[in-house]
Amino acid sequence: MLSDLLTEKKIRFSPDKLSWREAVTQVARPLLDAGDITPGYVQAMLESIAAGGTYIDLGHGIALAHARPEKGAVRTAVSMLRLAQPAPLLDQPEHAVDLYFCFAAVDAEAHMSAMASLARILSDARTRQALRDASSAPDVIKLITQFEESE
Repeated sequence: MLSDLLTEKKIRFSPDKLSWREAVTQVARPLLDAGDITPGYVQAMLESIAAGGTYIDLGHGIALAHARPEKGAVRTAVSMLRLAQPAPLLDQPEHAVDLYFCFAAVDAEAHMSAMASLARILSDARTRQALRDASSAPDVIKLITQFEESE
């Protein structure tokens, strides 16, 4: 479940206007600090996006930054960054993103389980809006926990 992976320490809010590179670096920072990923994983995400990786745009202003496990995933983990202003991927307005997630998985099973949980939460329009309206990490945790308990 997502609530097992996304802890308060891995949820950030930024009032600053950021570039997509800064947003990806910032959303990855909690995972890097926790030892869940290596610096090479962050670099691999940036390079993949720069090479045309708007595929991480999930729609609805949400992006899921990730790389292949062998690029430096140490543990399966998720982090979140809520921006006050969108940071468009590749500076393309049609890929304006204000809710960035960073995802690392060490194997296919962990990948599928975590992705399924995240997909269920993000597919709900009310929950997406509530994530945007949240003003603190505890608010986000409460929202996700309540969503999972209601399933």
